[in-house]
Amino acid sequence: MTSMTTVLKAGLLGVLSLSLSIPAAMADQPAKQAFGAVTLPSAGVPTPIGSYAKGCVAGAVALPDDGPNWQAMRLSRNRHWGMPQTVATLKQLADDAVRLGWGKGILVGDMSQPRGGPMPFGHASHQLGLDVDVWFTPMPEKRLTPEQRETIPFTSMLDKSKFLTTDSRKFTSTAAKLVMTAASYPQVERIFVNPAIKKKLCDSWTGDRSNLGKVRPAYGHDEHFHIRLSCPAGVASCKPQAAVAAGDGCDKSLAWWFTDEPWAKPKKDPNAPPPKPPRPMMLSDLPKECAVVLNAPANRNAVAGTRPQAAPASALAPMGDDDMPDLPDSAPSPRAKP
Repeated sequence: MTSMTTVLKAGLLGVLSLSLSIPAAMADQPAKQAFGAVTLPSAGVPTPIGSYAKGCVAGAVALPDDGPNWQAMRLSRNRHWGMPQTVATLKQLADDAVRLGWGKGILVGDMSQPRGGPMPFGHASHQLGLDVDVWFTPMPEKRLTPEQRETIPFTSMLDKSKFLTTDSRKFTSTAAKLVMTAASYPQVERIFVNPAIKKKLCDSWTGDRSNLGKVRPAYGHDEHFHIRLSCPAGVASCKPQAAVAAGDGCDKSLAWWFTDEPWAKPKKDPNAPPPKPPRPMMLSDLPKECAVVLNAPANRNAVAGTRPQAAPASALAPMGDDDMPDLPDSAPSPRAKP
């Protein structure tokens, strides 16, 4: 057993030793409200608990708002927390982005909340501190102010006048190199992009294609690409996804997106009663350790940076996609058109 694994397990046991008896009233509250209200991470060793779409993170660390080759966006959301591996990967990608000619570096979108868990809006995953969105907008020559980071619009890579087609003026060869560079990192398990972007890579990528299978098509994801890291080795509390299927993914699982099925509106029965609102994920639905993480003492020395006092409405709007955290590697089940 490695020393890192020992430390991680010790950190989790320390969290669990606080209490495993959670009042019923607390367990019955919607998880997104509970985790969305917490502003600081728990103290202790960074540990992911549960799955990407049903979990939390203890001892999360912050990505600084500003770095040599990156800026964090939408600061008021307070979603730039994660595992140390995630922060290190972003710093690695920021350095590589400059080398590739991607402006002055990268603009970083949502990572996770201070203690992970479900978010009030915008994502189904990003719960373990192992997911992060990177904007398809290079970091500009002149650094953005905190106010600009709240209001600057997203840039789609699609030609909206055509069906599932990238805009060659926006999704450039440099953008393709940035995505494939991130896919080349051993710690990266998947990268979610719009199906049109995946197809463009399938049709035009002439470099090493051994990591192209990691790039998965998903609804939305035309304004950013979503990087997902693997569970840390030896950490039993982190539930991994099934491994990506062999091959480059330029197969029937991609072709499905270019049929009518993914975009068809669901058929409605005029005699059916109005559908009930979906049941929110409750705290009791998460691993029981997450309730302990939620109520653990805060690490008051952990600060991501200066936050704007008031967030404009645009900063609180969803990213415009449903993250679909557990995409299968064959044709996925139909989902409503975003």
